[in-house]
Amino acid sequence: MEKSDHVLIVDDDRDIRELIATYLRKNGVDAALASNGREMRNALAAKRPDLIVLDLMLPGESGLDLCRELRAGDFQTVPILMLTALNEETDRVVGLEMGADDYLVKPFAVRELLARIRAILRRARMMPPSAEAVAGAQYLCFGEWSLDTIGRSLLDQEGTMVALSGAEYKLLRVFVDHPQRVLTRDQLLSLTQGRQTEPFDRSIDLLVSRLRQRLRDGAREPRYIKTLRNEGYVFSAAVTAQDQAQ
Repeated sequence: MEKSDHVLIVDDDRDIRELIATYLRKNGVDAALASNGREMRNALAAKRPDLIVLDLMLPGESGLDLCRELRAGDFQTVPILMLTALNEETDRVVGLEMGADDYLVKPFAVRELLARIRAILRRARMMPPSAEAVAGAQYLCFGEWSLDTIGRSLLDQEGTMVALSGAEYKLLRVFVDHPQRVLTRDQLLSLTQGRQTEPFDRSIDLLVSRLRQRLRDGAREPRYIKTLRNEGYVFSAAVTAQDQAQ
């Protein structure tokens, strides 16, 4: 018998928690409930979830606080779907940069929530084995660079640190986890921000340009991030995992 997906719902609104849980269970998804950070930790200790639905506005510790805690601990690879209100655009961006995989604005249809959950889980399970193999290493090394996965920064051959924004780090991490593999703009946006591109959306191109500057990578003849016309981008360098910087 196939194992059901296990989702942890963290929301202080009891009606919303119960509504989501009832709908998920009707559709074959196991659900656990928590109303705050303490109950979330108890639920995590009882059973590791496949995904966490996390409300941004919680009493005491906010959803951003809990997202930061999750990404710094033993649950850094568990996907997070953040629930936000219409007027919280800045916090949504911060949540994505801190590691949330997607967000859904309240009020929402539970059918859409289930679709988002399934899409996030599908993407997570499509990650190649190489990504899992380097997940425990602190440094991912390529060319003259080392990516510090704990400090979330770049180190050159002299050990000089190059700071990265949250968005830049996530994009570079996707690239080094998928070397020599063509990634479309849709795939990059989905893997870094949990959403698909919209018409005339050039956010990935702008982010790639910024990342190339960090890597001192020429746009005309780049060593690391190459552009494939009408296809996307490919990270062309070989990547090795190390416990300490090279």
